[in-house]
Amino acid sequence: MLRALPRARVPLSPGGADVLRLVMEQRAPVFLTVHANGLRRYGYWQAVGSAAGRGGCHVALPTDECDALHAAGRIVLGDPLVDPAKTIYPVRAAVATAPSLADTPRQALTA
Repeated sequence: MLRALPRARVPLSPGGADVLRLVMEQRAPVFLTVHANGLRRYGYWQAVGSAAGRGGCHVALPTDECDALHAAGRIVLGDPLVDPAKTIYPVRAAVATAPSLADTPRQALTA
């Protein structure tokens, strides 16, 4: 199960909001590709025309916006698929988790 670390929420830029919307949309899975030379690209496959699966193109997302979302804990990376030339990670929206009882101060539990 993918979980994000708890972090303070920072306001999204317009570009960041667009990227997060795309990541949350399940019709177009987003992936991070890290090439052997260190080049990082976030993107998704966009089908062309009305017949899905018959042609299309890879759409790149702004790396700086995606990296900022990842650093802020708003997106998480899944298990990598590794080959000699690149590593591909599925990108998902972070799951907001409720604080557990272990995170609750003891005084709050007895009050």
